Amino acid sequence: MGLQRNVYPSYEGGKESIETRNTMIKIILKRGRDESLRRFHPWVFSGAIADIQGNPSEGDLVSVHASDGECLAYGHFQVGSIAVRVLSFDDSALRPDFWEVMLSRALQVRIATGLHCTSQTSEPCPEITTNCYRLVHGEGDNLPGLIIDYYDGVCVLQAHSVGMFRAKKQISDALQKVYGPELKAVYDKSSGTAPFKAGLDLIDGYLYQKEGFSDDEQVVMENGQKFMVNWTEGQKTGFFLDQRDNRALVGQMAKGRNVLNLFCYTGGFSIYALANGAEHVDSVDSSKKAMMMVDRNVEINGFDPSRHTSLCCDAIEYLKNVPEGKYDLMIVDPPAFAKHRGALKNALRAYQRLNAAAISKVAPGGLVFTYSCSQVVDKEAFALAVFSAAAQTGRSVRILDRLNQPCDHSVNIYHPEGEYLKGLLLYVE
Repeated sequence: MGLQRNVYPSYEGGKESIETRNTMIKIILKRGRDESLRRFHPWVFSGAIADIQGNPSEGDLVSVHASDGECLAYGHFQVGSIAVRVLSFDDSALRPDFWEVMLSRALQVRIATGLHCTSQTSEPCPEITTNCYRLVHGEGDNLPGLIIDYYDGVCVLQAHSVGMFRAKKQISDALQKVYGPELKAVYDKSSGTAPFKAGLDLIDGYLYQKEGFSDDEQVVMENGQKFMVNWTEGQKTGFFLDQRDNRALVGQMAKGRNVLNLFCYTGGFSIYALANGAEHVDSVDSSKKAMMMVDRNVEINGFDPSRHTSLCCDAIEYLKNVPEGKYDLMIVDPPAFAKHRGALKNALRAYQRLNAAAISKVAPGGLVFTYSCSQVVDKEAFALAVFSAAAQTGRSVRILDRLNQPCDHSVNIYHPEGEYLKGLLLYVE
């Protein structure tokens, strides 16, 4: 029995949706090139297109049809190898309440997983220890090209496509309806993610601010730890939420250890290690602004500053010069070494060299948490790079755990490419 197409909420079709369908630009696929859409993959590649009926601008909402005329999906048109990012496999994308419905669905997932508590639930809210999470994770929440992170009432939006950028006002309005009085602000930070060749006005700024809102000294909590967040000047949306579960695991194993946190950014792993009894933590990053945030995070959590050292320098160079055995827990969490497939070979060599250095330097009985956030590097390739690194050192190494992204960075089962974060916990004898 085949899958039914109405995988999104059903709506009563009205005059508006009928008129929209009649005037909409149509994408006609080549014969036999509709199979991926019938399996609910959210991308249409340009090579699969036989004809375009109309003259779409980048970001326009278009309908996608099989060669026999059957309507399969609706999505945002764009220039490039991915020609359409699918918003729905029925006509729900045509409805005026589409954004509200989709954002409500995303929030319900975060409520179900315990990341958000609302007064609308029947059970009273427990003491809040985490008030930041990812609300929308692109394809994982059936909204390709859109990222929204939530920081204690502030939603930070990043559009990765022209269609999502053009819809940011509607998205902001929908967020106000979904969160109600809980929402303090919506900040657009798309200047570094939206296609710069599309001629868009890529200036970051607030789309909504509640009366009395101020973004001075914003502090969020994650598992009871406090972190400064700077969404106006920081990388990405201001704080890397995808390592939440892995930071907690580091905390579980940090007691009594000397810890090295490489590529530390604002010191997430360092704070968890200090909170859970690490003997000493060294945090290393080449960014002066990041290191200032690390020091501020150590301060606001009330840790003894003598237990922590900030080192503003190149992480790879620092590791090369580390005496063997100085650290018995290392975190190796570099930025993406490969952002496209053309860089894959060089990236794997870089992962191998970096992990060989870490494995060779960690003390006997030490732990190495190593990660890759490169989407084009799959789990098997990353594991092979780390295996090669271990073999190069000649040390006995065990894999204690395989690490992933958390539940708010969900992966659409029909889009396995969304599983980008992978890691290994190593025990080195």
